[in-house]
This record gives sequence, structure tokens and C-alpha cells, in this order.
Amino acid sequence: MLFRSKAPLRLGLAGGGTDVAPYSDIYGGAILNATISMYAYASIEPRDDNRIVLHSTDKDEYFEFEAIDHLPIDGNLDLHRGVYNRVVKDFTRKPLSFTLTTYVDALPGSGLGTSSTLVVAILGAFAEWLKLPLGEYDLAQLAYDIERVDLKMAGGKQDQYAATFGGVNFMEFSANHKVIVNPLRIKDTYLNELAHNLLLYYTQTSRFSSTIIEMQASNVVSKNQESIEAMHQLKKQAVMMKEALLKGELDRVGEILDFGWRNKKKMAEGITNPRIDDIYETVRQAGASGGKISGAGGGGFMIFYCPGETRNNVVKALKKFHGEAKRYEFTTGGLTTWSI
Repeated sequence: MLFRSKAPLRLGLAGGGTDVAPYSDIYGGAILNATISMYAYASIEPRDDNRIVLHSTDKDEYFEFEAIDHLPIDGNLDLHRGVYNRVVKDFTRKPLSFTLTTYVDALPGSGLGTSSTLVVAILGAFAEWLKLPLGEYDLAQLAYDIERVDLKMAGGKQDQYAATFGGVNFMEFSANHKVIVNPLRIKDTYLNELAHNLLLYYTQTSRFSSTIIEMQASNVVSKNQESIEAMHQLKKQAVMMKEALLKGELDRVGEILDFGWRNKKKMAEGITNPRIDDIYETVRQAGASGGKISGAGGGGFMIFYCPGETRNNVVKALKKFHGEAKRYEFTTGGLTTWSI
């Protein structure tokens, strides 16, 4: 038997960073994101030889162990190991023997939530195999706990919930650590137009988001008023984006993205750099009405809203930066699991 899963990557459209502690714990946060047709995949094949094999095909990494109840966390496929360790601790309470194979459609550090989405996919494959009693909120929270608590990887809360639930969601993060996912019923016409006009561009660079996120958290702890006020404005941006999408006021999307980008750059050092600034100014001159870096910042993917028929002009203007414009569609489904 093979037990498989896939979970979608996401575009953060508004509110990015307000899901990160301690800001979300003190002030509450709000995010608007949407999943796209790029995925993290996981497959589990049970074994009967008392061995564990972890294989990341996109990273070309392979590790084999004796089937023990806790795999060492040493920087090599730690997400795979962390999920296994938690599954044994919380559910089976005994070692398992299997081959786990994974693949992600985007590189780590791309800003599309790859790490958290991979955790959700791996956890989903285990849930399919072992019939774990996990609802959507349970699975997303467990994925968060594995990545942020067990593995101590810096980051926010939105990615695990986006990958699990899928679709376009307005997420609220309250000061009592609760997460509420509000699915938005966006008309197909609006979503199709949004996908047509919202250009996804890979800068051919990646970054360690943890460094930026740790600095952002530090700014909250030290009461850096400029940084905190910027996060307040990004929370407002999420509400603005929700209203624009629900009403089909798509021409506002670019200006809302630009409003958010101007505030996001104030949250922490390293979110932007001269190359990113050059790219942003170039696309604005070519006709884009706004945009942002995807994820924490510093590199990876950027998104630009290209109203009317400006998309081709923007793509041409970007050629000098030697990046790549990616085609995608918005998806309505989240984590999917099956066996064969």
C-alpha cells in the first residue's frame, strides 16, 4: 500500500507578519491568503524490515535509520524527522517502519510557505496511513506545534492553516492564541481575473526567513513603535483586501498591495534590498499598480498586480533581472490524502 498526500502552497495577499508572535499574541493579527496550484507532496510506503527511509526527491537527500521511536534532529530533513517524532509521541507510542518520499514544487526560502506546507503534507500522509483522528483545525495546529515548538523554527501561523484548509481565507489570530479561518466566497469571475492580473515572479534568490522573523519579533518586544505601527497598518490592509475581493473591486488590489508593501518594509531590516527595490520600481514604471515580496522578505517570489493589459509589458520589463514569471491558478481545496 501507498499512502499519499498533497497540500497547496499559498500567496499571502495582505496582513503578512501579523500572524507572528509576539505581535499576534499581544495585539491579534489578520491575514488574507489564497492557495495556488503548486504543491508539497508526501508518500508513505510501510516496510517490514525495521527500517526508516526518508527521501526528499527535490532536494536529492536520502537518509536511512533503524526504526526507533525518536529520530535525531541534526539539520538534515528535520521537518520529516519532527513529524515522525511527534506522531510516535502522540499516537503510536512505538516505532514505525516505512519509506517517506517528498517533493515540493518550489524551493525552500521562496516565500510561498514551503516548509509549513511540507509539514502539513507529511502529517497528512501519516494521518491517512494510521487513520489519525485529526480534523482540519487539529491538523493545522499540530503542524504549527511541530515546526514552531518542537523544532523551534521561527515563523507565523498562517501557512499551516492555508495548506490544510485551502482556498481564499481571511484568518484571524486572537490574543488568546486562537485561530479562526474564514473562507471567502469569491466569485469565479473575480478569481480568474485576479489570477490573470496578479503576476507571480521568482527572483531566482532565496533567503532564511527566520532571521527576518526573529528581528520582527524583537522589534515588538523592544516596543519599536515604527515597526509595531506598520504591523497595525498591515492588519488593516487585510480587511481592505477582503472587502475589495468580495466586492470585485479588483482595480483596488494593486494600491492595497502597494500600501502593504510600504508598511511591510518598516517591520524589520532585510525585508527589502536594492535589487528588490529596483525590481519593484521597474514594474511600477511598466504599468503594475502595486506588489510585494511573498513571505517574510529578502528574496524568493514577488507578486505584482498588472491591471488591464499591462501584464505583458511588466513581464518584458522584468527580463533584465533574469527571474521567472510563473503561471498558476487559485485552488479551492486544501490538504488531500488518499491510498492506493
